[in-house]
Amino acid sequence: MMYPFMTLNDGTEIVHSDMLADGRVKVYIEKPDDRDCFHNATCMLPTYEWFDVNGFTRDDIARYQGIIESCAHLIIEFSQTRGFDYAAGF
Repeated sequence: MMYPFMTLNDGTEIVHSDMLADGRVKVYIEKPDDRDCFHNATCMLPTYEWFDVNGFTRDDIARYQGIIESCAHLIIEFSQTRGFDYAAGF
C-alpha cells in the first residue's frame, strides 16, 4: 500500500509504502509534465538507493533527496502506522 506524504508547490507528489519486511521503505515521486505526462522516481529508505528514474535530471534527484533526507524520520515512522492520515487520526 502507498500513502500520500507531501505535495510540493510544483505539483510533485511524494508517497511512501508500508515498512517492508527487511526494514526498508519505498518512497515514490511523481511530477506531472506537459510533454511526457509524468516524471517519476523511486527511492528506498534508509539507504537512499534511487532506481526507475524517468524524466528527472540529476539536479532534480539531488533536490528530492534533500527533501526526503530532511523528513526521512517521519516517513519511516508513518510507514509503520499506515501513513500520515492514520497517524494524525484523519
